[in-house]
Amino acid sequence: MMLMQAIGSYEGGRMLFLGLGTGLGAAMIADNVAQPMELAHLPYKKGKSFEDYVGERGLEKRGKKKWRKYVFDVVDRLRAAMQPDYVVIGGGNVDKLDELPADSRRGDNTRAFEGGFRLWRDKALIV
Repeated sequence: MMLMQAIGSYEGGRMLFLGLGTGLGAAMIADNVAQPMELAHLPYKKGKSFEDYVGERGLEKRGKKKWRKYVFDVVDRLRAAMQPDYVVIGGGNVDKLDELPADSRRGDNTRAFEGGFRLWRDKALIV
């Protein structure tokens, strides 16, 4: 589902998709090549992973205000590492963000349908 939302959100170039939900989903699409990624389990702080801070557990444990701060920090770190042209933040918990990090846009779960259709009809897209 997360990869389909990423593909449906893609507008060319290099896009980093981050899905905020139970955990942290991630995919990079560069020049029509989609690559799902397991960035959630990378170490972040105090022996914990990105997912421990910006996934559902982090939201419940730290509260919405601190969770939002960590989301911004994680997006900044992943942007610096991956060098995307733009970032799309989707998943079920994106609605808990009042504002988004710079050069990011809000994803939408309905884009997953577009992603499926795109895979069906766009021969240039490689997964």
